[in-house]
Amino acid sequence: MKLLTIETVQYLSYYISRYQQVEAHGVDLYVLNGEGTTDFWPEDRYRLAGSRDIGRILEVARDWHKTEQFDGVITFSESAVITAAAVAEELGLPGIGVEAAKASRNKYLMRLAHQRAGAPHPSFRYVKTLEQAQAAGQEFGYPVILKPTMGAGSHYVFRIDGPEEMAERFGQASEGIRSLFWAHSEVTGLDLGPQGLLVESFLDGAEYLMEALAWDDEVYLGSVVDRITEEGATFDDDMHHAPTALSEADLKAVHDVVRAGMWAQGLRRSVAHAEVRFHQGKPYLLEIAARVGGGGLDEIARLTADHDPIRAVADIGLGIEPRVRHYRPTGLHITAMCLICDAGVVRRIDVPEDVSASERTFLLKITARPGDLIRRPPDGNTIFGFLGTTGSSLTDARRTMNDYAERITVELEPK
Repeated sequence: MKLLTIETVQYLSYYISRYQQVEAHGVDLYVLNGEGTTDFWPEDRYRLAGSRDIGRILEVARDWHKTEQFDGVITFSESAVITAAAVAEELGLPGIGVEAAKASRNKYLMRLAHQRAGAPHPSFRYVKTLEQAQAAGQEFGYPVILKPTMGAGSHYVFRIDGPEEMAERFGQASEGIRSLFWAHSEVTGLDLGPQGLLVESFLDGAEYLMEALAWDDEVYLGSVVDRITEEGATFDDDMHHAPTALSEADLKAVHDVVRAGMWAQGLRRSVAHAEVRFHQGKPYLLEIAARVGGGGLDEIARLTADHDPIRAVADIGLGIEPRVRHYRPTGLHITAMCLICDAGVVRRIDVPEDVSASERTFLLKITARPGDLIRRPPDGNTIFGFLGTTGSSLTDARRTMNDYAERITVELEPK
């Protein structure tokens, strides 16, 4: 079986490990990048379109399909969800469709879909000016959330506590999204919906992350992870724990909300990374992306819920009903975190061998390289890696993770 995977703009080597996982499942994987490097993947299974233009990408995909006869099209990249859907449509292969892809990428279109379907969601307003943003803040009541419609990774996502802070953050976000990688790594030549900023009402409860999937008339929560970060105003220090502390009743309510959201977005055969936050005791949708979660969420799903999101991506891409069950924890406790440091240019990153080789470390991915620029809020939200540890309890796993994280050092270039 042959799968074609898409990156509209190559995101360093971030997805290589996932491509290798797909191949480990017995699939021949071919890679098509719009923009990127020439030596990214084995030459006989790699094409570089040299452009983000949808016409050019479709042309390369069509020509390649004539000789290789692909069985499906997939992506792991947030900024390639729409591109992959367009390629799948062009080649007549299984896919979610371009309209569902847009509703699963553009946060404003996503909210409109939720609103039409009656899926629980925060109040929202697309704003073009500071005056509009402040009017929304006054209407919803502070605090509110300010976020890009085409963002990712919590870049330029702010909690706003009053009109003066809105004035400051609106300027920072408006300027920041002009150079934001995720907003400028999308396909061109297609209408992607409004690209700007949203103001949303604040949800006051705990947040949960799901690796979910839809297959015809059923939606499954393959894994559920609790966000345990001590939350600030910039959402820049994600820390997670599994298995979830949600009760059976709350899990049922979350499942119902995710199902409503996926169907509202038009996702009937698709994986999804869903984020839900409680407000006054009830779950509301933060977002549902039509791709699996980043970082180590795939490994967390395998370890703590016996669910393989990467295998699910491959199966659904091939049009095969995936192997999945409703959420059932294995009992293993893990904690995981994004590794962050001060802003600057990376000179070197040192990971002690007793951290990297520890049997308690199930996840260690250093994504930054020497020469990379680290941005911190309000100028961005760059992380330098991911760390996850196992334990006999939340407390045990978290203590180990914090100890290991403190021993990983980052040296920045002198200013």
